Amino acid sequence: MSVLTLTAREEVSAPPRVVFGLFGAGAGAGWVFDALCDRVAPGAAVTLRAPLDPDSAPVEILGRIGAVAAGRLIEIVHDQPWRGRTVLRFSAHGTGTQVRLQSELDQQGLEWLLRRRGHVLRNAPCENPALGLLTSKSGPGNLFAAASDNMAALALEGINADGGLRGRPVDLLIGDDATDPATGAREARRLAAAGCRTILVATTSATFVAVSRAMADADVLLVQTLMNEGGLAGGLRIQLGERPADQLAAAAGPMMQAAGGRRWFLAGNDYCWPRGTHTAARDVLPRLGGRLVGERLTPLGTSDFAGIIEAVERSGADLLLSTFVGADAAAFQRQCHNRGLHQRCLTLAPAMDESTLARIGPEATRGLHTVSGYVESLDTEGNSTLLSRYRARFGRWAPPVSTLSESVFEGVQMWFAAAVRAGTDEPHAVARAMHDVRVELPRGTVTLDGNGVVGQRIHVAEAVGTDLRVVTSS
Repeated sequence: MSVLTLTAREEVSAPPRVVFGLFGAGAGAGWVFDALCDRVAPGAAVTLRAPLDPDSAPVEILGRIGAVAAGRLIEIVHDQPWRGRTVLRFSAHGTGTQVRLQSELDQQGLEWLLRRRGHVLRNAPCENPALGLLTSKSGPGNLFAAASDNMAALALEGINADGGLRGRPVDLLIGDDATDPATGAREARRLAAAGCRTILVATTSATFVAVSRAMADADVLLVQTLMNEGGLAGGLRIQLGERPADQLAAAAGPMMQAAGGRRWFLAGNDYCWPRGTHTAARDVLPRLGGRLVGERLTPLGTSDFAGIIEAVERSGADLLLSTFVGADAAAFQRQCHNRGLHQRCLTLAPAMDESTLARIGPEATRGLHTVSGYVESLDTEGNSTLLSRYRARFGRWAPPVSTLSESVFEGVQMWFAAAVRAGTDEPHAVARAMHDVRVELPRGTVTLDGNGVVGQRIHVAEAVGTDLRVVTSS
């Protein structure tokens, strides 16, 4: 596959050893493309903003450090917003330092960048059966989407190796909602026009709602794979994933016991999933003996959470329900740690996943818990097989697998099983075949009843560094 290389330069009025030493100092600090990482060593998670698009904001690249030459070079292996390598070279320039960035750009990356610049690219209709994946390769949700397209590709590679659908390979087409509902609706229409009769939607619920409305007259099956508040299932709409009431019912008791208290503060992003989760909390927590002492919501893309943290401190909360997602969740948790909030109360973050933990850093995850149907450390035979295949295919520095991305793998598997059962990929037939099923997946047994309600085990897990360890299951 041919690869293009994009370049950018940044000059800093300090010698190379100083600039290299301050790499990763933090977004907004002005050092080396606003890079953020806890350490400069192979395997460390890193985020940087590269000026690769002169007519727009910098491109946010998420990856891991693959190689380091002290004082001279840092190689970043990344999957967001495209899969490739970005290399930074440090050299003396007068009395300061020039940092030269070179980023590989494959065909998918080129198409992503052109769409970002506003170019209309129309895919030729697929000759084979096509499955669409709408995810968040950019914007605040890009953390939780880090491995989503990898997981979809892995699932389809296995399916196609076994003969595909009715003897034909299944093509995968990917759209990026940029964590924006309107963009998501446009991308969904593009995927449908290219021949996708089913689209897996692995985005915020706000985007799923917008896509569902925009595609109301389209003969396309929409499957929301990850956790959601429900309410839109029926016909050509299927919502998989965990539900807030089930998550809170599983986690509230163990969390209050661990905290030694019952006072809850609710805080999160201001869109439908956090609001739905807070609504469930106001019902579930008091029934289980909890007491609500405060609530705050803030828009997606917020970077300063001082006011919310101060409100939590004033409330005397023993427990914090955090419904922030993606980059906001990482920034909020780091700021909570800096204020020492983990010494006052425990945090339950239902949407927290391993990719976000890697961006928070091992020290700042103390006191943090999550609750979901899957964690990467889950001890099942199916999960061990999945992780072995994943690392063999995408390498040691690929993003960790989480309930948010693993749900895409399982969504592909459930779609394919339904298409085989129906004998066609026609959307209505596939939708009918996906109901009343019981399937064995890497997370264990998952059921979907005639009303579209998902049944699965739910696990409460504690963050230990950047890993999640199961505490209890129900």
